[in-house]
Parts: sequence; C-alpha cells; structure tokens
Amino acid sequence: MLTKLEKRIIAAIQGDIPVCQHPYRELAEKTGVSEKKLIKILTDLCDRGIIRRFGATIRHQQSGFKANAMVAWNIDEAHIDATGKKMASLKQVSHCYRRNPHNGWPYNFYTMVHAKDEKACRETVRKIAENNFINNYTILFSRKEFKKTSMCYFSDL
Repeated sequence: MLTKLEKRIIAAIQGDIPVCQHPYRELAEKTGVSEKKLIKILTDLCDRGIIRRFGATIRHQQSGFKANAMVAWNIDEAHIDATGKKMASLKQVSHCYRRNPHNGWPYNFYTMVHAKDEKACRETVRKIAENNFINNYTILFSRKEFKKTSMCYFSDL
C-alpha cells in the first residue's frame, strides 16, 4: 500500500521532469520534502518494484521511425510465455501483450513493431514469425495518431 507522500511523489514524476541543474530538488520542493528524502523514497519505490524505470519519451516518427504497426499474433498457449519473452527482447518491439481471443478474432498476443518504413516493418515481422514458427498473424499499421500520452496513475493530492 502506498502512503499519501509516495502517491504525491509519484504524481510529481509522472509528467515532465524539469530540465535544469537540480531536477530532483525542484521536484522535492513541489512535493514538500527535502531532495534527500525524495531520492530515498524514489529509490525505495524502485526497490519495491512499484516504479519500474525512468526513461525519456521519444517522438519516434520525428526520429526516423515512420512505420509503426500493431501485430496481432495467434500463438499456441503452450509456447506463449517463451515466445513473449523472445519478442519482448527485440529492439524493434516496444510493447508486448497477451490478450484473450474474441469471437472470430483468433489472436492472443500483440506487439508494437517500429521501423524506418513499411517494407522494413513487414520484413521485421516476417523474421519474427519465421523465428518463432508462427503462421497466423496480421499487421495493423498506424495511419494517424490521435492521442499519445503516458498514463497518469495519481493526480496531485
């Protein structure tokens, strides 16, 4: 269970971290604690597995990755964990999810694959399928982005 202070700190780091000489000091001031205490709490949240990682968000299309596709895979349930780990380890794959198939839609595993163009993306998907002995999949290319934000789990309390 998270404390109110932990939730307040998580809320403070969900958005953009200040680009300045002492970003943690600024965040500490915002949350009403010392910089040392903020860092201690963040370290503890990481150690407990509540915070998985800190990272930069890149606008992939502006960085040269013009093709983005959700690939829906039909993977034998007996192999889904091993296959999922293999796909998750690929640098071209940013997301991996196991989901339940639904009426007339047999796919139970999803990945987001990124490449410089659609041809390269299709080739990456073909190689993934070949390396994992998967014959049933469909590629859904992104055509227009309407929203892309990080999830906000806590608002300022």
